[in-house]
Amino acid sequence: MLWSKSRSMAQTRIHTWGNRKLPGTSNRRRELRSSSLLFALVVLAMLILGSCQAPLPPLPNPPGPHTAVRLSPGDVIKLSFAEESDLDQTQKIRRDGKISLPFLGEVTAAGKRVIDFQRELVRRYEDQLDNPEVLVTLEHAAGDVIVSGFVNKPGTITFDRPMTVYQVIMEAGGVSDYGSASNVHLTRIINGVQRTETINLRQSIRGKPLYPEYVQDGDVIYVSRSLF
Repeated sequence: MLWSKSRSMAQTRIHTWGNRKLPGTSNRRRELRSSSLLFALVVLAMLILGSCQAPLPPLPNPPGPHTAVRLSPGDVIKLSFAEESDLDQTQKIRRDGKISLPFLGEVTAAGKRVIDFQRELVRRYEDQLDNPEVLVTLEHAAGDVIVSGFVNKPGTITFDRPMTVYQVIMEAGGVSDYGSASNVHLTRIINGVQRTETINLRQSIRGKPLYPEYVQDGDVIYVSRSLF
């Protein structure tokens, strides 16, 4: 009987201790809840601020397709000024490669890419105009290109507009059955030195986008024979 009573009292103590809360447990739970709530509020605030920020500015548009063309004597260019419309004009590049511009006088244009010539004018007009922005547009290009080798109609191609190597070869009837579109030689006189560049036009024929190579007056194009 005594043993049963002692055992009952021990079980009662164990049960009571199991239900008893550890000291400080409630405080810790409250601290955890507060920390979680604070973290959630911080994340929410960051999301709200992020959505309120101004969108990133769009990437600038790439230069137009003719800005990579090198100017030549006989080309006609148009100059459009941002805030000085009375200065807008169209000029033909003289045989000496120059044009005459207000405030600047004689300026060499031939041999320079359209985009480079435009940047040069903007830089030189900084001391002359409040807004020096000027747009240079190639209105008319003139010149002759010799196309030889394995094309269907070899000869001289006269152009009056910007044309790429691919377009000139098409004017010459295209690459012949024995020609190689991946082995085209473009010869050009640069600063009195003859230079030759090898161009692969096969990707252009397949319709893949490529940065075009524009011809200049006096260029010589030779399409090599295919090895297969």
